[in-house]
Amino acid sequence: MEFSEFGFDERLMDGISAMNYKTATPIQEQVIPIIREGGDLIASAQTGTGKTAAFLLPILNELITKDRQEDKVNALVIVPTRELAVQIAQNLEAFSYFTSISSIAIYGGGDGVTFATEKKALEQGVDIVICTPGRMISHLSSGYVKFDELKHLILDEADRMLDMGFYDDIMKIIKYLPKEKQTLLFSATMPPKIRQLGLTILNQPKQVNISISKPPEKIVQQAYIIYETQKIPIVKSILKSAHYKKMVVFCSKKENVKKLSRILQKEGINNEEIHSDLEQANRENVLLNFRSGKTPILVATDVISRGIDIEDIDLVINYDVPNDGEDYVHRIGRTARAETDGTAITLVSETEQHKLLEIENLLGHPIPKISIHSSFGEVPAYNPEIKKKKEKYHHHRPQRTFHKKRPPRPPMAS
Repeated sequence: MEFSEFGFDERLMDGISAMNYKTATPIQEQVIPIIREGGDLIASAQTGTGKTAAFLLPILNELITKDRQEDKVNALVIVPTRELAVQIAQNLEAFSYFTSISSIAIYGGGDGVTFATEKKALEQGVDIVICTPGRMISHLSSGYVKFDELKHLILDEADRMLDMGFYDDIMKIIKYLPKEKQTLLFSATMPPKIRQLGLTILNQPKQVNISISKPPEKIVQQAYIIYETQKIPIVKSILKSAHYKKMVVFCSKKENVKKLSRILQKEGINNEEIHSDLEQANRENVLLNFRSGKTPILVATDVISRGIDIEDIDLVINYDVPNDGEDYVHRIGRTARAETDGTAITLVSETEQHKLLEIENLLGHPIPKISIHSSFGEVPAYNPEIKKKKEKYHHHRPQRTFHKKRPPRPPMAS
């Protein structure tokens, strides 16, 4: 289905064309008509399926074509992370460039000037606010936020927000909103707690499920069965010999990110690290360098595994095996996007084999095991069932407890 078939306002279509959007993705094709009808929606869709445009475009069209209160907040988008807030705000600015729609991203980590700018926008009114829960509550507690005319509420990456402990914050924000509004809930997965949230805050929602717990088939998946001590030498070897342009190395702990990034730099392998210890401005600068190609390699925690729209990534390396299959799908889903191919390599130490088995069970097939060069030494056998049996019968000791400015013109299609 072409975007021209949705019947959007001409001003919005100018922004869509400038972004080089032509054919709708499955989630956009199913969701946009439902949102335009005005009812509530709960949609299961993974990152990379086009869900951001799926909710932004019909909301923008509604605000453009119908009367709205310019001195109020008309739509609120709540997201789990600063990075996702910034990304959605950038897409929104590009789509709405040829319109009079105003917007602002509100998230923690900024200075007093940033907070004052956010306060001014909320006091004077802004069409669309994209926010993280904690920062919005800071503003709400001061009493100047005008939500009485709010028409649209969008919860994006809802499952991740609940995983991060934002349930109480979300419910607190909702208490400030009008009862009569359209509520849209997007989630990559649909566990019982998300369904319960949907029943609590949505009114007879329609449901759309585009989520798949499997990565695109065009991703070449490989696993190296090795010892923990072999990981760094193998990563260095892969990156030095790689013919890829953009690469991400995922670690499960930020300590591993810092250590690996430092070692790679000493070896002359240009990279930057990204994790929660970095200031927001630094994180945005790292992502900007990576997107532009200035930095070819990111060493990262899962802070960018979900919700960050970076295309053209050729290679993903799992330095640490993800804790579950969903995390694996999100990590390797960074590659093979926008009709490109990609490679995902997972380094599996002797203590991580059972995790790989669980991932393989989720995928429904084994991940090909690649032999490493003999110069790296001997490797362990792949026998994950032994580890699982040991865990089953091992009794762990109990743990101790201790007491509107105009946005830049969007790039034209080349």
